Amino acid sequence: MTVENFGKEQWVALFREIGLSESRMKQWHQLFEQRHAAAHQAFLEWLGLPESEVVRIRALSREE
Repeated sequence: MTVENFGKEQWVALFREIGLSESRMKQWHQLFEQRHAAAHQAFLEWLGLPESEVVRIRALSREE
């Protein structure tokens, strides 16, 4: 598998394999956004997500 073939689905699969629930994945995004907002943005873009999904994930990551 190349970097180009490693995206959102692969990250989610890894997170699930180690036992992360949806709520724990949301917490991961929240911490990433709080501590390293620019890097979170860059990571989501690196995954190849459409801009609308990047905006949605970042907005959800700011919710308590």
